[in-house]
Amino acid sequence: MTASTGWLKKVTVTVQQIAFRGFANPVDPTPGELRSWAYHPDSVRMQAMPPDWDLLVASNDRLAGTLLDLALDPNCAARRFALHCLYIFAADAIRTKFRAHSRRRLRKLVEQAESDGDEIIRMWAHNTRVLTAIPELFEYRDWCEGGLVRAPRRLKTPPALPGPRPSN
Repeated sequence: MTASTGWLKKVTVTVQQIAFRGFANPVDPTPGELRSWAYHPDSVRMQAMPPDWDLLVASNDRLAGTLLDLALDPNCAARRFALHCLYIFAADAIRTKFRAHSRRRLRKLVEQAESDGDEIIRMWAHNTRVLTAIPELFEYRDWCEGGLVRAPRRLKTPPALPGPRPSN
């Protein structure tokens, strides 16, 4: 009831999922823009994106957590893209001896993937641990061109590789 008239007002509220409208700067997307795009990837033609956009996204340290969140979500339309970027991120960190991305940051992502991920995400964590132990196993095609995403497989574990930390 309204105080002035005594009549009931009927209010209708509709909730719509807002379609992604584009990046303010596709070379440097925000985590929110990337997340919005990932659930509506067809809203932007890949031909409109900068060359090597996957490398740009993967090299942006502030997007790493968002990429893992997207890769963890089986309902994310761009889940494979996010996983592909995580492979690039990990390889970039390891191949630069952790100058591009910190060891601590990568370790936290790996540990979260091991505890929260499904088999495909845990496989990324395993492969990242193997590459950390034996950087010579790096193959550009697998890590940076999507090979381990298109044809998922576990890299062979060296005998002395530490496994996941036990959860408390």
